[in-house]
Amino acid sequence: MFLETIKLALRAIRRNLLRSFLTVLGVVIGVAAVIAMVTIGNGTTAQVTAEISKLGTNLLFVRPGQFGPGRASTDAKRFTIRDIEAVRAQIGGLRAVAGVNQSVQTVVFGGESRQVSIIGSGADYLVAQDWPLQSGRNFLPSEERGGQSVCLIGETVRSRLFGSTPPLDQSIRVGSVPCTVIGVLARKGQSGMGSDQDDVVMMPMKVFQRRIGGSNDVSSMMVSAENGVSTAKVQADIERLLRERRKIVAGRDDDFTVNDMAQMAATLTGTTTLMTGLLGAVAAVSLLVGGIGIMNIMLVSVTERTREIGIRLAIGAVEGQVLMQFLVEAVTLSIFGGLVGIALGLAIAYGAVSLMQVPFVVSPTIVLFAFAFSAAIGMVFGYFPARRAAQMNPIDALRHE
Repeated sequence: MFLETIKLALRAIRRNLLRSFLTVLGVVIGVAAVIAMVTIGNGTTAQVTAEISKLGTNLLFVRPGQFGPGRASTDAKRFTIRDIEAVRAQIGGLRAVAGVNQSVQTVVFGGESRQVSIIGSGADYLVAQDWPLQSGRNFLPSEERGGQSVCLIGETVRSRLFGSTPPLDQSIRVGSVPCTVIGVLARKGQSGMGSDQDDVVMMPMKVFQRRIGGSNDVSSMMVSAENGVSTAKVQADIERLLRERRKIVAGRDDDFTVNDMAQMAATLTGTTTLMTGLLGAVAAVSLLVGGIGIMNIMLVSVTERTREIGIRLAIGAVEGQVLMQFLVEAVTLSIFGGLVGIALGLAIAYGAVSLMQVPFVVSPTIVLFAFAFSAAIGMVFGYFPARRAAQMNPIDALRHE
């Protein structure tokens, strides 16, 4: 009997293919929108997490000044190399401490030149960033202490300036400073902001300060904690030490900021997850609109088939059979719309993440939820028209023109 009911429902759908297509269009759009939005959001979250992990593990960034609404940072006193040495010597559980200065300079080799980001730091910078060398070696302690003019170059700089020429032991000019290449950094790719992280030249801090920066200031420092060491404790110890060194009395705000990358990662991931949920919820509203469309068309179908219903009731069909016929028809429409919507949503999401260059992360839970919700929409919104058909008086239905 149930199989016969399905056959009747499919026959009714085939009789009005265009109307059936327009009926399920709302469900198709709703399911596709939910799946596409959530999949794109998941990909964005995964990209943010991956970009943060590229910066290193158990990492803290220390910068002079306070950052945020209403907080001024321009007048804050910069750090010095002695501050870096104090953190390294007096804070326990650290894997690496690196001061960082940055500038943009023209780098020249032979007849080639390009504008490149210049980083002044030390050997600990690569340790803190988990950034290996592709070839060559890192800075020696004697080179850092003596301020020798040596440098490491990124893969983009190597390919653009040197081409097929081996770069090691070659001399390049950074601004007006001659510099010997002692190593090539492993490829790191683009950052989350779209900048090329491999378009970089790195030199010892003292060389940068004396020949490029023109001062003994250190603009920021990077601190990497040992595995298993609480970054919250390291952060508190750094804040205490810097308050003491910068002579900040009790009751006054810090004139520096210590950011824990784990906290930043959790905040950014939480934000993208929340936005994904909001976008998915907004898209789900179109599913309700699709359900209303199904109910509207089913009511029209009941009205058109009043005589058919009257004949079925007159020859012995019970209310439950008529109810089931129209309910199966509505659920079939919504399930078909759900399947098409899943395929369309995944296709849209794949195209979008390919353009955005973020991972394609499909959530099986969302796919199943969207499909189940589309079936439930058909059942809920199809029940009222089906019930109306089942409760018709056979005599009145037969009289209907």
